[in-house]
Amino acid sequence: MHAPTPQQPLTVRVFTQRFSATRRGARLARHLALHQLHAWGIPYDSEPSDAAAVLVAELAANAATHGRVPGRDFELTLTLSADTLRIEVSDTRSEQRPPRPGEVPPLPPLAESGRGLVLVEALACRWEVLERGGLGKTVRAELDLRPTGKTVAS
Repeated sequence: MHAPTPQQPLTVRVFTQRFSATRRGARLARHLALHQLHAWGIPYDSEPSDAAAVLVAELAANAATHGRVPGRDFELTLTLSADTLRIEVSDTRSEQRPPRPGEVPPLPPLAESGRGLVLVEALACRWEVLERGGLGKTVRAELDLRPTGKTVAS
């Protein structure tokens, strides 16, 4: 009889906060996300921190701009496991859906807006749009934190 192989303990950290669906709320979401990541051991100005800052900023700005329902907040959830950082931004607007991964249209070079999901597609290792229990949607983006031969930003 073989002894069971000991498993490494899995530590998952979660941070969830609601923010007003405004530009100020989006900016605060980015600042608090970076502070939380730093507290979890992902230092400011590191590659994962910088990528997460852009992802949170763009997803929060989209929630505050395109997913805004007056009087309703958006929600940011960060989930950190041993090798993945998951960023989820949820809003309460059900009828307006962003394009899916791989379907984000290219922008004209001089476009003044519309770069948010282009940046998400470029920085996230994986991303998707999920239903949110009948009320709104969640955009989930993930960053791989362990070296895989591919940089976080590719």
